[in-house]
Amino acid sequence: MVNQTYTADVLVVGGGTGGTAAAIQAARRGAKTILVSEFSWLGGMLTSAGVSAPDGNELEAFQTGLWGAFLQELRQRQPGGLDNSWVSFFSYDPRIGAEIFADWVQELPNLHWISGQVPIEVYRQSDSITGVRFADFAVTAKIILDGTELGDLLALAEIPYRWGWELQSEWGEPSAPVNFNSFTKRYPVQAPTYVVIMQDFGDAMSTTGVAAAPEIPAAPNYNPSEFTGAWDSYGAETVLQTLTPGDPDARGLRFLNYGRLPGGRFMINWPICGNDYGQGVGRLIESDVSRGEFIQESRWHSQNFAHFIQNQLGRRYGLAEKVFPHTSTAFALHPYYRESRRLVGLTTVREQDILPIAEGRVASIFNDGIAVGNYANDHHYPGVQFSLQPKSIRWGGRWTGTPFTIPYSSLIPATTDGFLVCEKNISVSHIANGATRLQPVVMGIGQAAGMAAAMCVELNCQPRDLSVRALQTALLEDNRSKTAIIPLFNLPPNRSDWLHWQLYYLNNPQAYPDSGYCPCPSENEYPSAFDKTLIRESNCFKGIFSRLDRQEYRFAVTAPAAYQGQNWQLVTLRSHIDEQLSAYPHEQLVTLWGRYNHFGNWLLVEHLNGG
Repeated sequence: MVNQTYTADVLVVGGGTGGTAAAIQAARRGAKTILVSEFSWLGGMLTSAGVSAPDGNELEAFQTGLWGAFLQELRQRQPGGLDNSWVSFFSYDPRIGAEIFADWVQELPNLHWISGQVPIEVYRQSDSITGVRFADFAVTAKIILDGTELGDLLALAEIPYRWGWELQSEWGEPSAPVNFNSFTKRYPVQAPTYVVIMQDFGDAMSTTGVAAAPEIPAAPNYNPSEFTGAWDSYGAETVLQTLTPGDPDARGLRFLNYGRLPGGRFMINWPICGNDYGQGVGRLIESDVSRGEFIQESRWHSQNFAHFIQNQLGRRYGLAEKVFPHTSTAFALHPYYRESRRLVGLTTVREQDILPIAEGRVASIFNDGIAVGNYANDHHYPGVQFSLQPKSIRWGGRWTGTPFTIPYSSLIPATTDGFLVCEKNISVSHIANGATRLQPVVMGIGQAAGMAAAMCVELNCQPRDLSVRALQTALLEDNRSKTAIIPLFNLPPNRSDWLHWQLYYLNNPQAYPDSGYCPCPSENEYPSAFDKTLIRESNCFKGIFSRLDRQEYRFAVTAPAAYQGQNWQLVTLRSHIDEQLSAYPHEQLVTLWGRYNHFGNWLLVEHLNGG
C-alpha cells in the first residue's frame, strides 16, 4: 500500500556506481533529487559488491570527473595509500569508499536518499515514464533514471531491452559468434562473482594451540575439484622478496596478493577456477524467487572457494571481520554483476566502437560522447576461454586498454520519454559490454546521466531533445568535477590548456589523432602544485635503468641500501614520464621518485631526473 508519494525533479533508482554518481551530479547541478537504493551502502561495484580494487581509467589523463574526485578522496582517507595489490593501482577498504559516497550525498540538502527499497511498479503516461512505486511509497519525477544492477526498471516499464548474445550477422562484430550454440545458451551473459574478503590472522597460536583464523565451513555442494589449479599458473618468476620464508605455497600467496587490501585483507574475485559463478545465470531475470536462488548459490560458491583457500594455504587465512554491514561481514552485500539487461537505445555501442582504429592506438570517437573508458575487453565464463579481438596496448611500461568513448544516445530509449539509464544497462552489445561495464566507465556514464537529467529539468525538455553540445560543455566545465569526454593520453586535467584541447576536438572531430596524443607541449613545461605534491609524497631511488623491450623497463636498485640489489619493473600513469622512459638510455644510472608496490614488484614513477 502506498502511504506517501514524494515529488522530485529527478529520481534515481539504484545506488550502484552509476546511480550514485547520477544522483550526486543531478543534485550538484541544482535539481531536487531522490535516490532510492536497495542496500545501506552506496557505490555498487566499488563498495557494496566488494570490488575495491577497480580496473580501468587508471592513467592520469583519464582520472577525471567524479572518478578522479573519488580517487583523490581515497588517497586522503586510506591509511598507507592505495598501492596494495597487483591487479589494480587503487585498492582500498570498501568501508572507506562507502563513507566517501555517503558524505557526498549528505552534504547536498536537495538530495534525499532512501535505502532498503526496490522498485515494484513503474508509472507511465502514454510513452513517458512518470513515477515508480516501492513497497510503501511512490515517487513521481520529471526525469527517472535506472541505476539498478540488473536493469530492473527496463523490465518493469516494458522498455525494450536486450539480454544475451548477438550474432555476427547483427552488427558485423568480429568476435561475435556466427551461430547460437551450447556455450551461448549456457552463459547468456557474463558470470557474476560474489566477492568475499579474507584476512591474514597471522601465524600466532592461541593458548589451546588452535590457529588464529576460525575455520571456514564448507557450504552445500562443496567440490574441491572445481577450484583445483586456481593459482597454479603463478610460478617461480612471480615469487617476490616479500613472501614469508618457507611459506608452503608461494604461488598461493601471489594469488592472494592479486586483490590485497589494506590491513592484511584480500579481495577474492578470481576468474581462474575461482568464484565466478554462472550456473543458470538466466535465473537472475526470471523471477524474484529464481534470482534469490542464484544469489544464494553464488554466495555458497564463494564460501566454498574461501574454504578451499584456507585448506590449501593454512589457517592463518580466514574470513575477514567487520567489513560489510550485515551478519556475514566478509561477504559483499550483493554479487558483482558484470552484465545486466541492456537498453535498446538510439545508438548501440558495438565491438567496432571500442577497438583501435587501423594503425592507431585509440578507438574512433562518438560525436555525442559523454564519458571515456580504456579497459581491455574482458569476458568471464567459468571454465571457458572465449577469444576476443585484442584492444590492449603497451603504455607506461605495462599493458592497458585502447581508449574509447560512450555516446549520450546510448543512454536514451528508442521510443520512451522521461527516462535515462545510467549503469551497465546502456545500449551496448554483449561483446562490447566487456569493456563498457568497468567501474570508472559506469561512474562516468552516471555522472553524464545525472547532468543530463538536471539540464532537462532546467530546460523543460526530454532527454532526446537536450542539446548534446550543451551537455558536453557542462561536463567539461563543471566547477567541482570536470570530466574528460575526449580521451588524450597527454592531456591530464591539471593542465591549463585542458579545456582548450577538449573543445578543439569536439569542434573538429576529424582532427582527432589516431595516436591519442594532442600536439601540445610536454607537461614538463607546465610545472604545477599537483606535480610537486606527487614528488613530495614519493620516495627517491637510484639504480640502473634497462629497456627489455619497447614499453618494458627494469630498474636494478643501488640506493637506498634497504633495497640494494633488487630488480623492479618500472611503470607510470603520467604521460610525460612515459615519454621520458621511452627515450632514456639503456643501462644508465638514473634517479627516480616514485612509490614501490611490494606485491606488484613495480615502482610507480612520478618523477625522473631531468624531468
